[in-house]
Amino acid sequence: MRGVLVLGCSSPIGRAIGAAFAADGDRVAGVALEPLADPSFVDTAVVDCSSSTGAAAATSFALSRLGRLDVLVLAAAVMPVAPATEQTDEQWRAALDVTLSGAFYACRAALPVLPSGGSIVAVTSVNSFLAAPGLPGYAAAKAGLDGLVRQLALEYGPRGVRVNAVAPGMIGGEHLPRVAEGYPLGRVGRPEEVAAAVRFLASAEAGFITGVCLPVDGGLSIASPAAWLRPDLRARWLP
Repeated sequence: MRGVLVLGCSSPIGRAIGAAFAADGDRVAGVALEPLADPSFVDTAVVDCSSSTGAAAATSFALSRLGRLDVLVLAAAVMPVAPATEQTDEQWRAALDVTLSGAFYACRAALPVLPSGGSIVAVTSVNSFLAAPGLPGYAAAKAGLDGLVRQLALEYGPRGVRVNAVAPGMIGGEHLPRVAEGYPLGRVGRPEEVAAAVRFLASAEAGFITGVCLPVDGGLSIASPAAWLRPDLRARWLP
């Protein structure tokens, strides 16, 4: 039975991740910027990990509730939407502080107590490598998180700690059918599908996998924009 800490536990993806680990018999604690009551979690707390003291408090909280820490999941993020010329200093800082700095501080606090065989899994985004309008802070933070994953995987692999990431496409949003047309699978994703990928990367079955970013995006990242922007090409693709 492992101890699992989920940052950003109050989001739909965070809650699904907690449920996935709990279903495997793991004990899960969660922290977020807002309260959460969810039976999948042994306990949750309101903790701001965008400071080093907050991240240290999150690790201490997990150890006090779980007795051990084997898996750290980085699922906290802020996504301000505005063009670069209109994104405020506060929006930029929030995106980087919560998404990237918070992840770094949490890893720095947790790595000394993660055992050999321990795992860190970050939830990044296809926006870390696919551009979309209005997301300069979010995209920069997620791209930085990808780089952090590779760096930590290299540095802590010899200690037996694996570090990986998943990159979701649009999750939820079934009310936007036109968006689903851009996905080769013809639909957007579900939080449970992201959680399943996180659970796999933290499992023994993925014991020889580290430093990777696994897209969970319905094929979005393999599709040329021309394949669905050009009506003639879309006609060949869509049923």
